Amino acid sequence: MTDKLSSSWVIAFVVSLGGFIFGFDASVISGVIGFVEQEFNLTSWQQGFVVSAPTLGAILANFGAGYFSDRLGRKPVLIIIAILYSISALLSAFAFSYSMLVLARFIGGLAFASLILGPLYIAEISPAAKRGRFVSLNQLNIMIGFSAAYFANYFILKLAQVDVYLLDLVNFKQHIWRWMLGIEAVPAIIYACLLAFVPRSPRWLVLNNRPKEAKQILARMMQPEEAQRQWQEISASQCSEQLPLKLGLSKVFSSKMRMVLTIGLLVGIIQQITGINAVYFYAPTIFEQTGIGKDAAFAQAAMVGVVNLVFTIIAMLLIDRLGRKPLMIIGLIGVTVSMSVCAYGFSQAQYDPRLILGGILGFVASFAISLGPVMWVLLSEIFPNNIRALGIAVVGVINSVVSYIVQLLFPWQLEYLGASVTFAIYAGFALVGLLLVSRILPETRGVSLEQLEQRLTREQAYA
Repeated sequence: MTDKLSSSWVIAFVVSLGGFIFGFDASVISGVIGFVEQEFNLTSWQQGFVVSAPTLGAILANFGAGYFSDRLGRKPVLIIIAILYSISALLSAFAFSYSMLVLARFIGGLAFASLILGPLYIAEISPAAKRGRFVSLNQLNIMIGFSAAYFANYFILKLAQVDVYLLDLVNFKQHIWRWMLGIEAVPAIIYACLLAFVPRSPRWLVLNNRPKEAKQILARMMQPEEAQRQWQEISASQCSEQLPLKLGLSKVFSSKMRMVLTIGLLVGIIQQITGINAVYFYAPTIFEQTGIGKDAAFAQAAMVGVVNLVFTIIAMLLIDRLGRKPLMIIGLIGVTVSMSVCAYGFSQAQYDPRLILGGILGFVASFAISLGPVMWVLLSEIFPNNIRALGIAVVGVINSVVSYIVQLLFPWQLEYLGASVTFAIYAGFALVGLLLVSRILPETRGVSLEQLEQRLTREQAYA
């Protein structure tokens, strides 16, 4: 691999570490919720609020993410996001009440804008032929973060069962969940420091009348031929001028953008409505429903993290070879079948833990190879240059709203509808999503951002 390409990979990897922190933040609560339920005597609705509070913060953050990243730049906003993650982790660890814990996690949710800005930035610095893999680095790091949180929770749980004087000195056994939440501050602070060394987005620089800097950054990251090609495409783009917020939003919702917005909203809603965050955030709770003990439930949750990671790597290897649409179709078939298996397993008078575990792992594998990485790649590709941040932010808001509803309702659904009906609902949504994706979704593999802009926004697309 050449030095030019290596520098692009390094920059993309550093920015994608925000995905790791998001993944850790999102899934660490799966091991915490049982402890805080007992400590603060929470109802099922309050449990839902603790788990979903970050997503509520993400809804608010996504409203402003596009605007501020266009005005301040992608890099400064990413640094602010890293600082918010750090603050949230420390406040969560020292929360003395249910309300303070919800507030601390809400602050962390403001940092979930990294889900939008990370892929956005990476897409803007990537060669077209490698863009799928580059952007998928963010999803890979999310999955590593998920796995790290599951394993950290399991390790802390087992560590609390060991008699060690130093641990007793800090009341480790009495504060297990605080350690689970607080450890996130370490990677968040490291992330903030690393971001200081990444360059500005060349496309953002062009939009803000700084072409000389943009050319210099492209020359550092890419081979001369690729850098020249990228520069010509950026310069030739009809969307090379930054738009005011009101005008930008009017363009996002214009008739010319109808197809682009439809594709974005379709994928954004399907990604969450099929129940992925119910599984990620409540994994030990789901496994405990089958009758296994707490230690076994935490161990099985760690298996979810491993499967997630393996199939995300597979998706990265296939996304620029097989394409976005085939992966989505394959994944949604898998999600439909896996959720149906879980619904069947929980409908039996005698739960079969192995069947349910197989269904959950199959669901996670199917999601990791499709909806997880492909959605963010697609969103980073389909919107025109001068409204890309706003367009992704609009879809991100809807995506977060659906995610929030899923997380908030899941404890109530388990209590009043039962696990079988709940998973059957997710299977139904996946089937509907499969039919819509097969009909509507275009293929974007190997096409430059500017070419996609012309293809998806031309008037004939809506005839």
